[in-house]
Parts: sequence; structure tokens; C-alpha cells
Amino acid sequence: MGLRLLTLLTCVVAGFMIVTSAIAGQGGDLRPDRTTDLVALVAEQAERNAALTQRLGELRADVDRLGRPSGADPELQPRSDAAAAAAGATPVQGPGVTVTLTDAPLDVQPAGVDEEYLVVHQQDIQAVANALWSGGAEAMTIQGQRVTARTGIKCVGNTVVLHGIPYAPPYVVTAIGDQARLEAALEASGPLATYRQYATMYRLGYAQQRVPSVSMPAYAGSVDGAYARARR
Repeated sequence: MGLRLLTLLTCVVAGFMIVTSAIAGQGGDLRPDRTTDLVALVAEQAERNAALTQRLGELRADVDRLGRPSGADPELQPRSDAAAAAAGATPVQGPGVTVTLTDAPLDVQPAGVDEEYLVVHQQDIQAVANALWSGGAEAMTIQGQRVTARTGIKCVGNTVVLHGIPYAPPYVVTAIGDQARLEAALEASGPLATYRQYATMYRLGYAQQRVPSVSMPAYAGSVDGAYARARR
């Protein structure tokens, strides 16, 4: 009698679970196959990629067409050339002035003088560059690298980093332009006058010379401005 009662109770519970599942599923599959959803998603993404690829091809064609002399606006070409030159995107050649800065010799150790005063710092190189720009420099290189508005000079330990590359002295700054104006600007620079005083006292190096002809490469780095904004 007890075994029959247990069997009956098991059947009732099983029937209850079947009915509950049917009601919850409302006639649908309780484990839907996701394959159909994935196939649809892949197809949709493939169509989007195809559309983007087509658009990319159209844009590249426009760039190529506008970049050709026959497709360029003749009135815009001079402005484009001037912008490229200002950005350092073209190689240049001409007469110039070179300034070379060097640390004091290792045997120079004046009593009571901090070693920081015996080496060339980023502000010294920047002072030379600023003076040359103010003297009308048309183009400039530091350590052979083309200088642009994006060039930063940073001291890292005993080296100076330019465009991510560390350099040790001597530091060579060269500018193309009117040599007399460039020399006058170097002479009139207050920061450089101070540097030359230290050069006299502690044998820091400062050499300046005219160069009849200088060839400078185009700037090869990135020209994208991540934080630039147009003035209004």
C-alpha cells in the first residue's frame, strides 16, 4: 500500500512540473537555438563592413584625385605649398648659422659650484632656438632633426630628448636664413648672454659659425594635433 501511494505521488509531482513548464514556455522552445541569431548578426555586420569598405575606397579615390596637379585648385596650391613649408614638411636648402653647445670638461670642478651649472640644459638649447626664430629663421634643425611647432626639448638625466630620441652633447642647432639677422638675434638674446657668461667662467662650450649652404630634411614625424583648437 505504501509503495503504491509513493508511486502515485511521484506521478502527480511529475505531471505538475510538466504543466508548469508548458505554461512558462507558452508553447515556445525553452532552449532556443542561438545559431539563428548569430548568423543574422554576422550577416548584418558583413553588410556594414562592405558598405564601409566601399566608402573608404571612394574617399581614397577623392584624396588621390585632389592630390594630383590636374585635380588641384590652382588658387589653393600656393597656400598649400606655404603651409607645407611652415610645417617643415618639405626639404629646404640655403645659407645658415650653426650654434654648438657643450658641457664643461670633466676636470672643471670649481669649489662650491653645483654641477648643474656645468652642463647644457634644455633651456639653453631652447634659448638658441628662440633667438634664431626671432632672427627670421626659415627652417631649423637640432641634432640634425627638423624642428617644427610640435618639437619639444626635454632634459632626461644627462641627456636631452628630442622627438623621443635621447642625445648627448655636443648639441648642434642650425638655422637657415639671413645670416646677419640670425647672428644679431643671437647676440641680443638675454638668456644666451647669461649662458655665455657661464661659458667664460666654467668653460662651457659655445661655438657659432656661418654655413654657406645647409640642406635640411623634411620633418618625418606625425603632424596630427590631438589637442589643437582653431582660434576664433
